[in-house]
Amino acid sequence: MRGDLSVLGERSFLHLFLAQTVSLFGSATAVGVLPFAVLGMRGGSATMLGLVLCARSLAQVMLLLFGGVLADRLPRFWLMVGSNILAFCSQGLAALLFITHAAVPAEIVGLSAVNGAAGALFLPAAKGIVPQLVTGQRLQAANVLLRLSRNSTLIIGTALGGLLVVTVGAGWGLSVDAMTFGVSAVLLSGIRVRRSSRVVGGASVLADLAEGWREFSSRSWVWLVVVQFALVNGCGATIDVLGPLIAKQRLGGAAAWAAILAVQSVGLVGGSLVAARFRPRFPIRAAVIATFGFLPPFFLFAAGAPVWLLAASMLVNGVCVDVFEVLWDTTLQSQVPGESLSRISSYDAFGSFVLGPLCLSLVGPLSAAIGTTRTLLGAGALLSLITIATLAARSVRQVTAVVPVSAAPVPVSAATTPEIAT
Repeated sequence: MRGDLSVLGERSFLHLFLAQTVSLFGSATAVGVLPFAVLGMRGGSATMLGLVLCARSLAQVMLLLFGGVLADRLPRFWLMVGSNILAFCSQGLAALLFITHAAVPAEIVGLSAVNGAAGALFLPAAKGIVPQLVTGQRLQAANVLLRLSRNSTLIIGTALGGLLVVTVGAGWGLSVDAMTFGVSAVLLSGIRVRRSSRVVGGASVLADLAEGWREFSSRSWVWLVVVQFALVNGCGATIDVLGPLIAKQRLGGAAAWAAILAVQSVGLVGGSLVAARFRPRFPIRAAVIATFGFLPPFFLFAAGAPVWLLAASMLVNGVCVDVFEVLWDTTLQSQVPGESLSRISSYDAFGSFVLGPLCLSLVGPLSAAIGTTRTLLGAGALLSLITIATLAARSVRQVTAVVPVSAAPVPVSAATTPEIAT
């Protein structure tokens, strides 16, 4: 692990790492806070929570492809700075509304959509910038550290979120999230890379999207896993919406839900440590096998399992999530040309998230009609089938690990010329 930490010696990557750590700490706090803020507001319900989460997801999905084009055209780190400023404003206003007890559903739904739009600009740029800052065999180490940052902050952030809900109120938890977006924007402004060789401005947005689609669709292993994750995230909406509701009804409320999320975060950290040394010859095959660990929570929530058993299943879930993410990100960054990486990442994210808004909006009404148990069992069964089908695909099983092929610029110090679109 000590050798993996040496990548932090790259100054620009260190800025990226610190910026992500700060903002993700705030976002982790919001994960433990927002469901109970919405459930506790006037008109709050499982359906209302689903709509708030749906608004964010829908805005993100609708703008992801546009965000990918921008990230392949413009300096990626400045796009990330702008998205953080937008998130700071939207989350800060939402926090103020909750703190002053002035929140109404329409406003919270709208602000959630703005926050999702900020995420749509950030995600493709963040995926594309990593191989610009770190290259070669250090790329997986960089991805491991970024995932470790995400996961370790989840442990403290979700615990803090639950504590703030039961002590000073949900609005203060969201205010922490807003402040961290501002700090992250300042840190990201310190990133510098050499001038990019990307040609920007000649082709239209539609032409850029078409070229990105050709790169995306030409790799069957990419789109097959993306189809799988469209259903993974769609089915996962049942846990996002019904998990907090079950916790409130029979597990003890916000503290129990925060504990379950914190244990999942411990699993994510463990997954990062596993992924740091796990370099399989067939990385996508190993990544898809890891997704079988996503299944137990669906069936245990449906069965009315106690908190400790639910937490244990989420621990396993966390390990498997992180192993998948590190293998997936590293393989994409190694095998996709750098000038197309953000667009392919945006198609990846678009396809993976596309069912999320619909499922988030339907979970509340569906569970009211057929019950939470049947809803969770149905989601778990569907997820089992799609995971088996994905693993059965030959192209998924036969992708081999290779040395990164992207012609990424070598990172330089902050004192040199920043990336400029040409």
